[in-house]
Amino acid sequence: MTDPSQRHTASKQAPRSFKYVLTLGALAALPALTTDMYLPSLPAVEADLHTTQTAAQLTLSGTLVGAGTGQLVIGPFSDRFGRRLPLIIGISLHVAISLLCSLTPNIETLTGLRVLQGFFNAAAAVVALAVIRDRFVGSAAAQLLSRLMLVIGVAPLLAPTVGQAIAGLWDWRAVFYALALIGVLLVAVVWRFMPETLPEDRRSPGHPRHVAGAYWSLLRERHFMALAVIPGLGLALIMSYVVGSPFVFQNEYGLTARQFALIFALNGAALVLSAQLNAALVRKFRPVRLLRTALLVQLGLAVLLLVVVATGAGGPVGVVAGLWLVLSAQGMIPANASVLALHNYGHMAGTAAAVIGALQSGVAGLVSPLVGVLGGNSLSMVIVMIASCALAVTVLAVGTPAYRKGAWPEHAARGDGDRVSADE
Repeated sequence: MTDPSQRHTASKQAPRSFKYVLTLGALAALPALTTDMYLPSLPAVEADLHTTQTAAQLTLSGTLVGAGTGQLVIGPFSDRFGRRLPLIIGISLHVAISLLCSLTPNIETLTGLRVLQGFFNAAAAVVALAVIRDRFVGSAAAQLLSRLMLVIGVAPLLAPTVGQAIAGLWDWRAVFYALALIGVLLVAVVWRFMPETLPEDRRSPGHPRHVAGAYWSLLRERHFMALAVIPGLGLALIMSYVVGSPFVFQNEYGLTARQFALIFALNGAALVLSAQLNAALVRKFRPVRLLRTALLVQLGLAVLLLVVVATGAGGPVGVVAGLWLVLSAQGMIPANASVLALHNYGHMAGTAAAVIGALQSGVAGLVSPLVGVLGGNSLSMVIVMIASCALAVTVLAVGTPAYRKGAWPEHAARGDGDRVSADE
């Protein structure tokens, strides 16, 4: 139970200031930075370590595997020991492993270190989401998550350019020095500015049996799992675009690398702008209403994009416009789905956030390679995007009462933006 005095304290300690949003956004973006700053260095890694393209790409896959596993471990750890300790330990180990990556003599060692790097810096993403749930529920949480997208969305857009510049001035190993420096700065910010958000009286037992029981209770809760998998399907849609678009625009439509970079930035801006629109809309509309509407709109736009690709209407301009619209709808989906999934799990927010994060990595990792399997062209890319969106609509309709009038639980339907309530 949370008494009124605790609610008042939480309210005072959780200002939605620019500094607060920037801090949480930087934490949530660390895993993406770790991947995207390194992307331009793959050819150099292949040449320097005398390996193959496939082996070099495994250093990226390994990071995702480590991130998914790390969230499942670190989430319950943060429920037991509070948010600050796992965060500081995880980012500190990210710093140490980044330095080791810069010294690696072969691709096998680098791959193993990247798995560990993903495992430990997962603390930043999972704790950031848990901190939001510690202090906010409903529309307030959705609004804050949408604001975070401004930081989380911009970081990956700039990261490849920054990584390329660093590697160009020095070499690919210098990218890991930069990642280590980012980690040091984040530890300093957390140590100085981020208070503990999980009081001792709200912490869970750390016994493995309790952790297993907590995960089992989540996995068998259909309502939670339906909402938790939707951000993963959203990331699968995005990653299908990310892995397919370089080949579609450069090989299929003959665009230059610079033109593709501009298109990539333009579509990334669609995600950021729509997330900010969501932050404004949740003040007036319930998160569940925005979620169910955005999914249906996105499915309709994806089908329209399929028509454009199949008929060749508009050429590359038509494809870019269609992609921009589909990705614009995506900015209104993960924040609302996540806060609705976490609503009833304030007592185990870290564990619940870990499930959401692990599903994001796992589902996206399983779905996005289908673009290449189906042919790697514009048609296969759009088909996988449509399938991801259609499955998300189906999951929401079957796993929750979102599309049944008056059936959504009243306590989860409130759009008043209240912070953590006394009935927890």
